[in-house]
Amino acid sequence: MSTDHGHNHNHNHNHSAAGAGLIASFLNDARVAEPAMRAIPRDSGAPGSRILIKGGTVISMDTAVGDFSEADILIEGKRIVAVSPNLPPADAQVVDARGMIVTPGFIDTHHHLFETALRGFLADALLIDDGKPHGKYNYMEWILGKFAKVYTPDDVYISEVVGSLSQLDAGVTTVLDTSQINHSPQHSDAAVQALKETGRRAAFGYFEGDSESGAYGYPGDAYRLKRQHFASDDQLVTMVFGGEIYLPGAAEGKTWQIGRDLGIPIAMHIVGAFGMAPMLDALATAGKFGSDLIFIHMTGMTDVGWRAAADAGSHISIAVPIEMQMRHGDPPLQTALSYGLQPSLSTDVECTMTADFFTQMRSAIIQQRSFINQAALDGREDLPALLSSAEVLRFATLEGAKGLHLDKKVGSLTPGKEADLLILDATAINVMPLNHGPGAVVTLMERSNVDSVMVAGKFRKFAGRMLDLHLPTLRTRLERSRDGLFERARVPQDLFRR
Repeated sequence: MSTDHGHNHNHNHNHSAAGAGLIASFLNDARVAEPAMRAIPRDSGAPGSRILIKGGTVISMDTAVGDFSEADILIEGKRIVAVSPNLPPADAQVVDARGMIVTPGFIDTHHHLFETALRGFLADALLIDDGKPHGKYNYMEWILGKFAKVYTPDDVYISEVVGSLSQLDAGVTTVLDTSQINHSPQHSDAAVQALKETGRRAAFGYFEGDSESGAYGYPGDAYRLKRQHFASDDQLVTMVFGGEIYLPGAAEGKTWQIGRDLGIPIAMHIVGAFGMAPMLDALATAGKFGSDLIFIHMTGMTDVGWRAAADAGSHISIAVPIEMQMRHGDPPLQTALSYGLQPSLSTDVECTMTADFFTQMRSAIIQQRSFINQAALDGREDLPALLSSAEVLRFATLEGAKGLHLDKKVGSLTPGKEADLLILDATAINVMPLNHGPGAVVTLMERSNVDSVMVAGKFRKFAGRMLDLHLPTLRTRLERSRDGLFERARVPQDLFRR
């Protein structure tokens, strides 16, 4: 017995030593040293500039273009010119994308950027205090009831800037900023200014604010905003009208008419927990739906509303992790698919959940597959198809572009479209070796794999580093804003609140 024990002990010891020696040899081997810093291409996005992204695994989101295990993307100025293997570099600056996956940028169709200074404050909260257990901390009371009312335009500005740059760092190139902080024209202008300065693609969602504000301008100020900031459609920041169905005039469709007068999409939150199903059904029955409508959440709705949305070609934006976390109701991902609607994904509120899109994609595929898998285990046979990682990646890119009416510009790597794209590192230790492109993006990757981010041909992040950003200054300003919000809202700052 003792002899055998000693033999096993020595075997394990030698095995451990060999492993340690192997790791040590790698760490000390000059051949595996970190590669030199890649040179940032000059003048990316500028008229006349030419950039060739070479040798990446390309997921184009365009069936006419196709996908490639290895191909090149030629960009001139802000537009994609060609996607094909073995493109000649000619006079283009070459970006080596070997070992990388190139995809369209992620598109977030619903995000309250003004709440960035309150990140994580309501990590354990619900949407409302619905009279059931667990409602002590809830979004309606604490965020909209306490904090939002004390926001200044400066608070709006810095939260929008930091939230936008943070999403760019994570590969979210486009956002619908559902800006429910329009207490005054100055608040609105601050949000628009911030979105423009960050250099991302965005739709400024002009929603309501504090109606008790002395300078409250919603909804009529929409006409000034469109004229002053969005006279051209050929710009990175566009406009969406916020047309909540619980507002005065909504039942007759008057609120939506403003968006239709302006010729812009109309977005609204539709949540069963607020008793909205009868309101939505009434608008559906009255024939008010159209392809210009973006329905956010759609939890707890009836067949009347769903059928009208499908018939009208309205868009559905689903915030899967938030809906599960905050008691909105079950995310209606499969319901949308059952009605023939292809949804987009959205992050909603960073006071409760991260705004990165790897979380959104994984939550979506897990939620739908869990629902179907359990039905299969329960003995059902008439089951919908399980979502694939490729489909979820399409929700995160092309379907978001369609929902915001931007698919003629972005959402796929199509020649002629603007170059909003990501270079994702598949050589990293959490992904290597690459065995399935969409699967790697959806089920393996996270923020650290976002190597480079391009918006309209311009690199905003390159080789793992955000460009044109001074983090200490941003952090100082955001912390100052946060401290002021807590003080004016008379809410104690407590890092360990239970």
